[in-house]
Amino acid sequence: MLINLNGSLIDLSTPIVMGILNITPDSFFEGSRCQTADKICYRAEEITRQGGKIIDVGGYSTRPGAKEVTADEELDRVVFAMKTIREKFPEVPVSIDTFRANIAQIAVRDFGAAIVNDISGGTLDEQMFETVADLKVPYILMHIKGNPQTMQQNTNYVDFIPEIFLYFAEKVNKLKQLGVNDIILDPGFGFAKTLELNYELLAKMNLFSQFELPVLAGVSRKRMIWQLLDTTPDESLNGTTAVNMLALAQGANILRVHDVKEAVEVVRIFEKFKEFKR
Repeated sequence: MLINLNGSLIDLSTPIVMGILNITPDSFFEGSRCQTADKICYRAEEITRQGGKIIDVGGYSTRPGAKEVTADEELDRVVFAMKTIREKFPEVPVSIDTFRANIAQIAVRDFGAAIVNDISGGTLDEQMFETVADLKVPYILMHIKGNPQTMQQNTNYVDFIPEIFLYFAEKVNKLKQLGVNDIILDPGFGFAKTLELNYELLAKMNLFSQFELPVLAGVSRKRMIWQLLDTTPDESLNGTTAVNMLALAQGANILRVHDVKEAVEVVRIFEKFKEFKR
């Protein structure tokens, strides 16, 4: 459960929190949008001050039905954010949330991004796996069917969990053959999954421990929470906290969240609970 972040080994046997910093005008949770230098700096400082270990920077909204963003526009957003963060927080590990290999390459080589977080699992850019192997950085491999524009029409499975297992097995094998050593699995909550499938996935997430790889849970303020509770993303903090605790109980090593302070507190409580469960 060790991953290498810019030369430092991070032990994920104790879960860590990744804070979301979206440089998009249309991310589903308005509170995560940062489009000015001041807002980017404020958010980056907030994430680190509240105990987040990684800042996840994304320039392309991947909410269901999101509008397509050109590669040039995404790159402009990413370069602006990475420059701004690096000027103020040069040592903080940054994850680049992109499915485009060239953007991942620029973020890592020019701005020291420590992780590539690809929501497509390499399906939207055939150069991604080779690029990550060349960059020698950890790779977050997420499960998805289709793309952000079509994924909610791709929720039919013959055998749900085994299909995800096969998806991961094939891609992990290819990545390892290319020499990618640090792989993190993301089951892809909300991506090509119905409300019921999301909770089945949550209940069975511990099965992914068979891969002997770290697992990331990204449930923060998602539809699986606010639709069930008949609320909105803005009103979903309490539900998110509950689901984050369940994810930790099911073996999550990284929580990707909008609300860092609350997630860090969940981890602390969970770790204290484990002391007396052993």
